[in-house]
Amino acid sequence: MNYVIERREEEKERRREEILDAAELVFSEKGFDAATMDQVARKARVSRALVYVYFKDKAALHLAICLRGLRILREMFEAVRKQHVTGEEQIRAIGHAYMQFSEEYPTHFAAMSKFEASSPDMAFGDPCNSALEMIQAGQKVHEEMVLALATGMADKTLRADLENLMQISITLWGFTHGTIQLAQTKANFMATMGISKESFMNQAVELVMQSLINRNCGGKK
Repeated sequence: MNYVIERREEEKERRREEILDAAELVFSEKGFDAATMDQVARKARVSRALVYVYFKDKAALHLAICLRGLRILREMFEAVRKQHVTGEEQIRAIGHAYMQFSEEYPTHFAAMSKFEASSPDMAFGDPCNSALEMIQAGQKVHEEMVLALATGMADKTLRADLENLMQISITLWGFTHGTIQLAQTKANFMATMGISKESFMNQAVELVMQSLINRNCGGKK
């Protein structure tokens, strides 16, 4: 690739990222359903036509934000996994990392939640569908959890009878994701009963851990 072509590709990628940055701000301010491509164009200070050059519609912007979120989440999971030695510690840290992600990247979490509430299985029928790229990115997130589970089985801090670690990973994802959503939507209601959002989510992680730890190895009780 010659210098001119390389610079042109870099400029295209930079412009695409700037439009995506603008879309994140618009979705955060307006909500996904109310946001428009015109608003994204104004926020990015580009023409509406140029936005469509990079993203064919609002759904494409949505998926791009989801992809960003999943890549950030995988990096967070990988980082905390490598910071801890035992599988038990790694899985617990991953649970807390997902909760941290929802707090630090609320727009990405909301975008991912909206995607998961749709019918993403349809993407598997179309290998060219951009939704498939997101599903593959999600699999990389689950692979970090599978590595932690496998470590725990090997070091005996997690149960030895765990089977189908990818299935367990998806189950843990669903439980944690639902817990976060409940903490977000019912925070005021729980507060009336003296339950803080933080204690609710921490307890959820520990309940999950109780189903995974190897009680014959002195796991955290």
